[in-house]
Amino acid sequence: MKNILFGILLLMVTISAKAQEQKNKNAKYTIEVNGNCELCKKRIEKAAFSVSGVKYAIWNVDTHQLNLILNEEKTTLLDVKKAVAKVGHDTDDVKATDEEYSNLHGCCQYERK
Repeated sequence: MKNILFGILLLMVTISAKAQEQKNKNAKYTIEVNGNCELCKKRIEKAAFSVSGVKYAIWNVDTHQLNLILNEEKTTLLDVKKAVAKVGHDTDDVKATDEEYSNLHGCCQYERK
């Protein structure tokens, strides 16, 4: 009888722990993305929206901040950073390759750190 009660208790704790692991469907993030102009803005936002689960993506030319709202059940912040880097723009964690950067239009080639 004690084993049955212990089993039920263990099951309830496991279910409770799983419920707390749910991902945020409207997670808000702000990341730094290098760029210079309106062409960069369009490219960065298009790359962010190409990732399934991104609901909102606006890049500010002056502050170089990309504001995001994403569904963490469908994607991660790292996935968005990789997509942005793939089109030639460095983020705080993920850098574009030299080839991707060199494919940018001349006015879009920012000073790399």
